[in-house]
Amino acid sequence: MTATQKLQEIGQSLRLDNITRDLLTTGTLRTYIDKLSVTGLTSNPTIFDHAIKNSSSYDVAIREHLAKGKSGEGLFFEIALEDITQAADLFRPIYERTNGVDGWVSLEVSPVLAHDAKSTLAEAIDLHRRAGRPNLFIKIPGTREGLPAVEEAIFAGIPVNVTLLFSREHYLAAAEAYLRGVERRIDAGLNPCVGSVASLFISRWDVAIAGNPKSPAAALGIALGKDGYKAYAELIASPRWLRAFNAGARPQRLLFASTGTKDPALSDVLYVQSLAASLTINTMPENTLKAFADHGRIDAIVDAGGGDRATMLAEFRAAGIDVDALASKLQAEGETSFVASWNELMKVIASKSAAVAKAS
Repeated sequence: MTATQKLQEIGQSLRLDNITRDLLTTGTLRTYIDKLSVTGLTSNPTIFDHAIKNSSSYDVAIREHLAKGKSGEGLFFEIALEDITQAADLFRPIYERTNGVDGWVSLEVSPVLAHDAKSTLAEAIDLHRRAGRPNLFIKIPGTREGLPAVEEAIFAGIPVNVTLLFSREHYLAAAEAYLRGVERRIDAGLNPCVGSVASLFISRWDVAIAGNPKSPAAALGIALGKDGYKAYAELIASPRWLRAFNAGARPQRLLFASTGTKDPALSDVLYVQSLAASLTINTMPENTLKAFADHGRIDAIVDAGGGDRATMLAEFRAAGIDVDALASKLQAEGETSFVASWNELMKVIASKSAAVAKAS
């Protein structure tokens, strides 16, 4: 049994944190599904920026959409929806076989709307309608301004991937927004079975404290992951959530995101091996997926009680690391980073469009 199959056996889904047109057209994604147990994927502005900037594979599509009068953001979403819907169709058999537990793909709303809940909701509804695929998550940031849009999207029946979560408190806020949306659907006599995941970012923690001479070995991301998992296990077993499940809802699954190791001194599969947990998802970059398939192993499953996470967190706090303040800082930085990637993406779309138009 391969390491990726082992993850599935313990009840953790494996998803790819990447999408490019070449992955789709060369059959590589199909191979990852068949051989490496990949059951979904996610995208973000940075991923699309790199995919379009570093490839000529989008030139034909850009030319076609330019001829239809598309430009800028509108042209980008046409291209993104082509990739995302093709990927969704590849994963659709998994979605059907698992009754909607797996087989999902994710597309993010424009990050420049992060502080505008009303516009975020409108774009989420529009993108999901245009895609026309039931196994599409719309990614909405779990920020103070984003959470009202999460609740409204769930109430509207739009599946949501709540992103940019960095702590137990961030996760609990996202779960509360999801559950409020579900409960409102129950009260309104609507089907409460609306898919959602809450994406808890892992590796950025260790990058944030790199160089701190008082901090323990790079394990803060793992400790926070275990802390989030404990909160998740407790929450879905609570009376309030059980009432929702009894009415037909399903759990908003915890997703471990950003699990590629950034420090070359650490194992390249550290976060995957350390956060093998039942009823969760691990979304990993392509290089991490290949590395884990090659030499990864699962020695232990994360304890739903959190295991050693309390001791680990106490050590970091003793080293002077304010976890709550750092979580807020990382969320704000993540938001800024996505906006920067979005702006760069729009420049790439503009320059590619100009080059394609000139060559026509």
